[in-house]
Amino acid sequence: MAAMEQRTETFEGTRGRIVVHVWEGESVHRVVLLAHGYGEHSGRYGHVAGALVAGGAAVWSPDHQGHGLSGGDRAVVLDFDEVVDDLHHVASMALGAHPGLPVVLVGHSMGGLIATRYAQRYGGELAGLVLSGPLIGRHEFAELLLGLPELPDIPLDPTTLSRDPAVGEAYAADPLVYHGPFKRPMLEAMRDAFAAVEAGPGFGDLPTLYLHGEDDPLVPIGITRAAVERLRGSDFTERVSAGAKHEIFNEIDRHETIDQVTAFAGRVAPRR
Repeated sequence: MAAMEQRTETFEGTRGRIVVHVWEGESVHRVVLLAHGYGEHSGRYGHVAGALVAGGAAVWSPDHQGHGLSGGDRAVVLDFDEVVDDLHHVASMALGAHPGLPVVLVGHSMGGLIATRYAQRYGGELAGLVLSGPLIGRHEFAELLLGLPELPDIPLDPTTLSRDPAVGEAYAADPLVYHGPFKRPMLEAMRDAFAAVEAGPGFGDLPTLYLHGEDDPLVPIGITRAAVERLRGSDFTERVSAGAKHEIFNEIDRHETIDQVTAFAGRVAPRR
């Protein structure tokens, strides 16, 4: 396997400093943008980036506002279209380093919500889109929680992430992961983003790979699939991982999933 360089870059985003994780190898044929999920950070995706880099990608992945090493109130996004704006700036940074290369966008969970809005706004700039357990569709938890006089202090259960117990243990011990309850501004932003996706356009002819864990308890596949079916275009591939929970990039069959993402990126953004 070729040597991989890992570094961080920073810029002033819509609401403060954004830290971008960059993984690159000696031979770069495409750019992959990677959008992480709620409460976590891009540093958890090094193994995914490694496979993509081995396949010829430069991977650029920001810690979203309020997450990881980036600035802002912890686990708070005030407007998801602002996060899309930040991600679009990351794309410009990546293409500044690698002019003219095709761009593939990968989004997991809340990152799938961000990636969906990105595709609705900037889909013409993408060669492909990968959605992993994307938080889109008529999920009602945000509205239900916002209707309560006081938000419950119920942290995420790490056992919902993967059948591999080491994944939950590492998540629980990660100091850059947010382990507290939902905050009202985040729920309000999620509710508004769900509505924006519902009102927004489909993906047209943008090649799309949709991945989901069959037994995902955090983002139920039945709710998400209805939204995906409305948005999908003519070039569409679906992979449902049997028995898998929420983090399919960290599941016991993670290598098959990551290999499929790498192959998809190579198909839609082939080597020159």
